[in-house]
Amino acid sequence: MLTGLPTLGVGKTPLVGSWAEPGPRRGDRSPLLDGEEVGRVLRTRDGVRPVFVSVGSGIDLDTATGHVLALSPRHRLPETTRAADHLARRALRAG
Repeated sequence: MLTGLPTLGVGKTPLVGSWAEPGPRRGDRSPLLDGEEVGRVLRTRDGVRPVFVSVGSGIDLDTATGHVLALSPRHRLPETTRAADHLARRALRAG
């Protein structure tokens, strides 16, 4: 919020809520519900487990979902999240 930049979240598992499995194709989605829609369950690749998208600040859920799809051309996770996950795992192994 201090920078004024929009933020969104992407997770491999949901932190809260209930959801139904989206369809099997890239771009299929279903709501993540916790009394109201708090996120979206999104299939970024055909036949792979979905990811869980949430908004942070300065962005709506439709735009966040579109960005996650655009940033996930080849893998389940967006390239930015995938790179951060890889670096964090490497740092943990190095110890």
